[in-house]
Amino acid sequence: MVATTFWETFFLFLLFLPLAMTWGFALIDIFRRDDLGGFSKALWLTCVIFLPFFGTLIYLIARPAGATQQERAMMEEANRDFAAKYTPTNGVGELSALADLHDRGKLTDGEFAAEKARLLGSQTAVPA
Repeated sequence: MVATTFWETFFLFLLFLPLAMTWGFALIDIFRRDDLGGFSKALWLTCVIFLPFFGTLIYLIARPAGATQQERAMMEEANRDFAAKYTPTNGVGELSALADLHDRGKLTDGEFAAEKARLLGSQTAVPA
C-alpha cells in the first residue's frame, strides 16, 4: 500500500475537482439545450460519458458561443426584476433604493445626501 502525503492528495483534488465539475456542467448543459434534438443529445451524452476528458473538451469546443433562447429569457427576466426593484413608484421606494445603493457603495455620501435632499424637498408634507 502506497502512503500518500497531504500535498499529493491536495494536488490530485486541485486537478480532479475542476475537471469533474466541467464534466458535470457539460452533462447538465446537454440536457438543458433546446436547440439539440433527441438523437443529437444522445450522441453527445454518449461521447461525454464514455470519453469524459476528450468528449467534454470536444463538446465545449463545438458548442455554439451565443446564449441559447432559454438563457436569453432568463437574463431578460433577471433584468426586469432588477429594473422593477430599482424603479420605485413613490418617494419611499426611491429613498429605499437610494439607501440600498449607498449601502452597497454605488453612491458616495455627497451623492446620497444630494439625492435625498432632492427627494425630500420635492415631496409635499402631509398634515398629521
